[in-house]
Amino acid sequence: MHDSAKYLIHANITANGVVERSDVVGAVFGQTEGLLGDELDLRDLQDSSKVGRIDVQITSEGGQSFGHITIGSRLDKVETAILAAALETIDRVGPCRATVEVIELEDVRSAKRKAVVERATQLLADFEDASLDSQDLVEQVRESLRVEDITEFAELPAGPRVADSDAIIVVEGRADVLRLLRYGIKNAVAVEGTDVPEAIAELTQDRTVTTFLDGDRGGDLILKELSQVGDVDYVALAPNGKSVEDLSRGEVLSALREKVPYEVVADAGEPLRSIAATDGSARPAPPEAESNAEASSETATTDPVATRTSDGPTATEPTDPADDVADSGSETGAEVESEPPDSDEQSGETTADETAADGPATTLAGHVQAVIDAESGTVRLLDPSFDVLDDAESSAAFDAVATADTVPATVVLDGELEQRLLDVAAQRGVEQVVARSEGEFVKRPTDVRVRTADDF
Repeated sequence: MHDSAKYLIHANITANGVVERSDVVGAVFGQTEGLLGDELDLRDLQDSSKVGRIDVQITSEGGQSFGHITIGSRLDKVETAILAAALETIDRVGPCRATVEVIELEDVRSAKRKAVVERATQLLADFEDASLDSQDLVEQVRESLRVEDITEFAELPAGPRVADSDAIIVVEGRADVLRLLRYGIKNAVAVEGTDVPEAIAELTQDRTVTTFLDGDRGGDLILKELSQVGDVDYVALAPNGKSVEDLSRGEVLSALREKVPYEVVADAGEPLRSIAATDGSARPAPPEAESNAEASSETATTDPVATRTSDGPTATEPTDPADDVADSGSETGAEVESEPPDSDEQSGETTADETAADGPATTLAGHVQAVIDAESGTVRLLDPSFDVLDDAESSAAFDAVATADTVPATVVLDGELEQRLLDVAAQRGVEQVVARSEGEFVKRPTDVRVRTADDF
C-alpha cells in the first residue's frame, strides 16, 4: 500500500509500560472509532483501500515502550491531515498511559519527483557525453589512427618514420610521442628517462637530430647526457611552464620552427629553463666576456689605439671609460664601438689606475670586477644602462632590493646568492643577478637570469 500511497503519516508513540505492536494497533482503531464520522472511519477507509495497513515498530526499555507508527494514505491533503491529528488523541495503549506525536506528513509523489529529476539529470549527462557531432567523429577517428601508428624502436615508444627518416626528434616520454603523432609528426622517439639508451645514442650518429624537451631539470639532464653519448644538431623547447605533451598544434609547430643549433645552447652554458622563452623558442645569450672578446679582436685589427683585453683597459689604452658602454642584457651581445679619444689622452701616458679613477665602471663586467673581484663585501644595484642606483653591505642585500625606490635591472652581489634574495628579486622584477656563487635553491624563478662571477 505504501508504494501506491500519495502521503505517509509518521508518528512517534511513548507508553508508560510494556506494550506490544498489537496493543498499539488496537488503540489506534479503538480510540479513533466514531471520532471523525463515517466518511473518515479508519476501518472503512482501510476496507476501501484509501488507507493502508498500520505499521508499528516498538521497543521496551526501563519499564517504558517507544515506537514509530507509519500509515499510508490515498486521501487528499486535508483529509490526511485530519486523520493524522486524530492519532494524537490517543492517550492509552492497553493498560498504560501513552502519548502520540505526529512528526511528519510525507508527500510520496514529491520524493518520487525528486528521484525522477535526479535520474533524468544523470541520463542527460550520460547522453551528452556519449553524443558526438560530425567534427568530433572525424577527429576521434583520426586520433585513433595516429595512436595506432605508434611503434617501438629498440623497445622505446616511437613514430612509424623513425627507422627510415633522415631526421628524428628526440622527446622525453611516450606521451610526447603521442602528442606529436596527433599533429602528424611521425619521426619522434622517446628516451623514457634521463638515462639515454645506447640505441638512441647510436641512432643520432647518422641522423639530423632535434631534441624537443621541457624547459626543466629533466630536460637539462637528458640534453647533457645525449650530447655526451650521441650527436645533437638542434634544440627546441616547450614554452615556460608547459610540457611537450600539453602543447597545442600551433605551439608544437612554433617551437620546432624556432629550434636553435645545439652549439648556441652549449655556448650559453645555462639551464634550459633559464633560456626558454614564453613563446617556446630558445633564446640563449652568450656570456658578455666572450662577446666582448670577439668585439675586441675585431676592433684590434682595425684600430690599434682601441686595443683592450678581456680583463679591462691596459696601460696603452687611451680611451674614455664611455667607450666600454655595452648592453650586456642584449640577447645577441652587440659589438662595442669606440669613440674618439680626448685630446689630453692622445699622449698615451694614461695608466690603467688613472682610467679606473675617472669614474665608476660602465659595463656589467666592470661592475663585477669592482664589486666581486675586488672583494668589496657589498651589493650594487644597477639600472638598465648599468648606472649605479645604490650600494649597500652584502649582508643587507635583501633589504636593499626590497626597499629600492627604483627597481634595479641588475644586482651585483659580493657573496652567495640565497633563495630569499632570489625570491624578492623575482617579485620586484629584477632582470638578472650576478653573485660570487649560488646557494641551494628550492625553486628557481624563470624571470630572473642568475649568473656568477666565473661567467665573466
